[in-house]
Amino acid sequence: MFKSRQGNTKRMEYIELIKGFFLSPVETFRKVKDTDYGDTLVYFLVLVIVYAILSVPVMLVTLPLTWFTGIYGLPGTGMLSGFGIVLIAVMMIIAGLVFLFIGAAWLHLWVYLFGGRNGYRETLKALAFGETPALLLGWIPLVGMLAVIWSLVLTFLGVRELQGISSARALGAVILAVVIPLILLVLLAAIFFVAYTQTDPVLTAVS
Repeated sequence: MFKSRQGNTKRMEYIELIKGFFLSPVETFRKVKDTDYGDTLVYFLVLVIVYAILSVPVMLVTLPLTWFTGIYGLPGTGMLSGFGIVLIAVMMIIAGLVFLFIGAAWLHLWVYLFGGRNGYRETLKALAFGETPALLLGWIPLVGMLAVIWSLVLTFLGVRELQGISSARALGAVILAVVIPLILLVLLAAIFFVAYTQTDPVLTAVS
């Protein structure tokens, strides 16, 4: 879809895609069925970069400075420096790309089990385009939660349209792909909490 487009024309097409995923997602997913794999990745990368640029200032305001210096701070800096901010943004971009490929593989496992046979790339495209609201608005407190929910809805629509399966099958694949990791995280957190309370004398005494 983007292959023959360059310069300002391509940027305008990105804007039209973004508007389409917000206002007419089903029609827009049908338009991107033939989108080149590389162009899909470029679109996603552009949005990840935008997300990193917009979210880092919000994180600096809303999160304690010690959180950044403890995790991202470099020896000898003493506080979050300009280089540290760039490092955070780069790590967020890398994490976004890693999430795309691993998340698409995990989602495609369930898509395949529910009958999707159009290949991993189509599932990756569904996830990459589906993340549009989360990447554009996810950095805004409170609004970000709604954006994430809308991204899940878009991913469901993308799986249905790009994999050519029914709504029930696409919904089942997306729900299982999301719910199972959440359940595992809750169980893991509970295990760590129990283990911590058993080894911490203060918490043990209180309980």
